Amino acid sequence: MTPARLNGPRWRPAPLLQASVLLHGAALGAGLWQPGWWPWLAGGVVANHAAVVAAGLWPRSQWLGENWVRLPEAAAARGAFAITIDDGPDPERTPRVLDLLDELGAKASFFCIGRRAQAQPALCRAIVARGHRVENHGQSHSNAFSLFGPGRMRRDIAAAQAALSDITGQAPRFFRPTAGLSNPFLAPVLHGLGLRHASWTRRGFDTRTGDPATVQRRLLRGFAAGDILLLHDGHAARAPDGQPVLLHALPAVMAEARRLGLRPETLFQSFE
Repeated sequence: MTPARLNGPRWRPAPLLQASVLLHGAALGAGLWQPGWWPWLAGGVVANHAAVVAAGLWPRSQWLGENWVRLPEAAAARGAFAITIDDGPDPERTPRVLDLLDELGAKASFFCIGRRAQAQPALCRAIVARGHRVENHGQSHSNAFSLFGPGRMRRDIAAAQAALSDITGQAPRFFRPTAGLSNPFLAPVLHGLGLRHASWTRRGFDTRTGDPATVQRRLLRGFAAGDILLLHDGHAARAPDGQPVLLHALPAVMAEARRLGLRPETLFQSFE
């Protein structure tokens, strides 16, 4: 994935999807020509469907379409990395995260849930006012997002896009699905809405793990320029001292970044 432009000329199906269409057509033609082959042909079609489903269940997969798992090469060359923070805004955690980011001199991309943003509009505006970016994490954050059809998927993403744009005065440019799970409809829907799919390079699993050392180790093992790191303000696990675990992880990330000569950028900055 070398281009860094935020808008491409037109959507083209990923090679896996193109091959799937050809396979279905070939199976139909071969089955009509040789009816006795149907069991074998059906097995091939089922295997293809399994491969497509597996690609959607792998958050960092690029088999179903564009999915940025690292920053563009130009951003990595200047020593940039990205801190992304999901599932907010959270009225208790997000203000503390913003204060800590100010102390650390770091900018982040907040993937906000539309309905949460509508409940906490002042927090979304504070994120932008303090130099960060608000990106699209869907309106409902439904656990069934990867099962949505194209119409429902578009409505959910578009509702969040409209809400976040209206609240902050800035249109999100990136989308991240719930838990990173997708399906073949996501790429054309995002293209039609002018959004890019962004996942991550490494994550701390900080919604499940409250041990700061474990979260930091997961984030920093192999940490390098161009990485996209995933943390959470919404649904964040708590450390033994009762603090959201990302409040322990962020200082460790920035300390290692300074040691390596890296600096955080928002996704928008990295793709300019």
